[in-house]
Amino acid sequence: MFKTAVNAWVAVCACSLIASFAAQTNPQAHEDDTTALTAPDASGIVRTVNINGPIDLNNPFFKPLGTNGRSCSTCHRPAQGWTITPDSVRRRFQESRGLDPIFRTNDGSNCAGADVSTLPKRKAAFSMLLNKGLIRVGIDVPLGAEFVIEAVDDPYGCGAPLTAASMYRRVLPSTNLRFLSAVMWDGRESSAATTILEDLAHQASDATTGHSQASLDLTAQEAADIVAFESGLFTAQAVDKDAGVLHRAGALGGPTALSQQPFFIGVNDPIGLNPTGAPFDSRAFTLFDAWASPRHDDRYRARTAIARGQELFNTKPITISRVAGLNNETFANGVTVPATITGTCTTCHDAPNAGDHSVKAPLNIGLSDASRRTPDLPLYTLRRLSTGDMVQTTDPGRAMVTGKWADIGKFKGPILRGLAARAPYFHNGSAASLKEVVDFYDTRFGIGLTPREKADLVAFLRAL
Repeated sequence: MFKTAVNAWVAVCACSLIASFAAQTNPQAHEDDTTALTAPDASGIVRTVNINGPIDLNNPFFKPLGTNGRSCSTCHRPAQGWTITPDSVRRRFQESRGLDPIFRTNDGSNCAGADVSTLPKRKAAFSMLLNKGLIRVGIDVPLGAEFVIEAVDDPYGCGAPLTAASMYRRVLPSTNLRFLSAVMWDGRESSAATTILEDLAHQASDATTGHSQASLDLTAQEAADIVAFESGLFTAQAVDKDAGVLHRAGALGGPTALSQQPFFIGVNDPIGLNPTGAPFDSRAFTLFDAWASPRHDDRYRARTAIARGQELFNTKPITISRVAGLNNETFANGVTVPATITGTCTTCHDAPNAGDHSVKAPLNIGLSDASRRTPDLPLYTLRRLSTGDMVQTTDPGRAMVTGKWADIGKFKGPILRGLAARAPYFHNGSAASLKEVVDFYDTRFGIGLTPREKADLVAFLRAL
């Protein structure tokens, strides 16, 4: 009876929140609610639909299956786009005095086994989690790697051996998983011999033994239940504070249309890896086509700005160079991408109306370069064994999985839906806002965006 009441409340809450926002009221919802599928964010309202029916609180996703009190839902919160945000983490710290299950030293603290005996020490120990929502990922240098860690400049003085690296990364959303081509930022849970569903099951078990410190792997049934639950979730911005409801006047925003979006590995791939043979279409996003024509109502300015941003995302020419994993790369179909190409945002964000890579394509766009280091990140000096070449990076990325020198700094591109609910952005949380995301790309690729173009792109991205 309790579960029925909760599900009924969720449905009523979702409808009333959207209606009240459209009426220009101020909706309220506790951002840490683990069952509410609709919640306010800085740009309006984010919503999740579960195509498998009401949320089942008995699903192992919501159960602490390890030894430290954590469940999947500890770090995957629906109000934050099924990840975590620093504001939410700080509130949980304040409410629990740093004792909430998210604050555990196996991966939540800056250093493994940090001293958390007092409140001030806990605040210092979990600063990366509190300030940027970053979890520590510790990985050993792979056997037979083409490089060694020569030195590390560690701002926290963790004293870890040079045979391993601690990387600080954002928690990826556990929603919109239908559109995945690789699991985890560095793809370490994916292989050529397994399906995405198998990868997700393996990841769920690894998360339980790792993040939750369980002594045993998940049972096959527990893993299947978690994957079935996650795979039914679709999350997107539903209401924009300026443009209103995002599926009105012919637009196709929101999670319902997203749940019906076709996807397969290789769809709309820009280098010919689409198994159907269909050519790449740079107009990967079509959600707001209907808003391109001006309408003289109280929302038209905001809606046409979103439509202009979508057009820029699809068609604005970008000179793409020095992107490891793309430029000078030869792919499985024999295509070699030149050192410099002219593309668009959708050259890399090609999955239609989802925005990630439709094939496994980890790229290095320079986010972990030493020149972009902030004082809160470590700096690793890596030495190539065959040549003695050196490179410095704040996160070796996929290289810590493959051991390949060429994979240093490579990460997958995330799914772009529900962005407004889950700042900060990039694997290391280096962009605090969508404006900073746009500024990064404008600077990195010398696009030359005007102030209005930047504003339009931000309006589009926050409406996803």
